[in-house]
Amino acid sequence: MDIQMWRDSRGRAESAAEALRAAMALLGLPEAAAAKVRPVVTHSGASYVDLGMIRSDHAEQLAQAIRMALIRVH
Repeated sequence: MDIQMWRDSRGRAESAAEALRAAMALLGLPEAAAAKVRPVVTHSGASYVDLGMIRSDHAEQLAQAIRMALIRVH
């Protein structure tokens, strides 16, 4: 993987991680929960977001928000 591919992948991962952190903030989750969200780039250049270990009630709040958004769309 060349450096430009890594930068592009890192940018996508950072953007996605920031979007999740923003959603968590809107839900009122503590900053400590959002701080565990981090961008990751694999050795092959794939972009991922590591959510870290989050409390089950916070995960349920995220899941509920996603369900509600999907219900509104459909």
